Amino acid sequence: MAAAPSERLSTALAGCSLQTPLVAAAGTCGVLDELAEVSDVRWLGAVTTKSLTPESREGNAPWRVVETKGGMLNAIGLANPGVDAFVREHAPRARAMRCAVIGSVAGHGVEEFVRVAVALEGAGLHAIELNVSCPNTSDGRMFGSDPVLLASVVRAVRAAVRVRPLIVKLPPDGDPVALARAAVEAGADALTLCNTFPAMQIDPESRRPALSRGSGGLSGPGIHPIVVRIVREVHRQVAGPAAVPIIGLGGVLDWRDAAELVLAGATAVGVGTALLVDPGSPRRIAQGLDAWCARQGVRSIQELVGAVQA
Repeated sequence: MAAAPSERLSTALAGCSLQTPLVAAAGTCGVLDELAEVSDVRWLGAVTTKSLTPESREGNAPWRVVETKGGMLNAIGLANPGVDAFVREHAPRARAMRCAVIGSVAGHGVEEFVRVAVALEGAGLHAIELNVSCPNTSDGRMFGSDPVLLASVVRAVRAAVRVRPLIVKLPPDGDPVALARAAVEAGADALTLCNTFPAMQIDPESRRPALSRGSGGLSGPGIHPIVVRIVREVHRQVAGPAAVPIIGLGGVLDWRDAAELVLAGATAVGVGTALLVDPGSPRRIAQGLDAWCARQGVRSIQELVGAVQA
């Protein structure tokens, strides 16, 4: 019989049961379940869909993914089939997934965020994540740069999404603590920290940007220590006191990276770039976390959330 995740790794994210604390980040599994073709998704607590918009989007022109010394730059541009096509053609398969499914929402304005979120809740997905912080488009990110604007979109979606947990994915730049506080006060049930860092790479020979759009979002191990700090600060000042769980996301390649985020205050740990490097990484990371929990003498990984000794 194939191995299965240990009970020590089971956790809850704003009422959503996860068999492990690992969450596949938006856009790293395909539209919904393509990752299952090359990886055993039982080792994930949840997968996150592509960020969906009301209309279908082709995204940015190539090149839109390039390797860097510290990770990866991407400027996909929210390429997706549109929420109506997703609900019709993809969402029915979510019921057969061997983990929870989080629907990622994007849009040009408040009304579009509400429309997509309502459609995904109606499709039966386990939770809704608002992507207010994508650095690869010219619209939508305004909500992730201003606490007042952020509160307006979260409040509107919270009023419309009445059953499923609402997660807000925040940017790493600006003031994450102020943004986190605004999101929580407006009704967020959980936070994802963080989206990719705005960044750029230039080819010295052609003197042109490596990405067609010019700049994009940096992910991978180079950003990991920065995200650990952000998670720690938001957990200590906002999320912990408000009992709001955090999905720590940024540069997780192995169990040590994941454990750092848990100790900093993350209830769950996002995996993104690692899935593109090694689709089998969730099993390896989960088994490493289980062995770590055993060495720490805890019965549940939840006992270690925010347990950094500082």
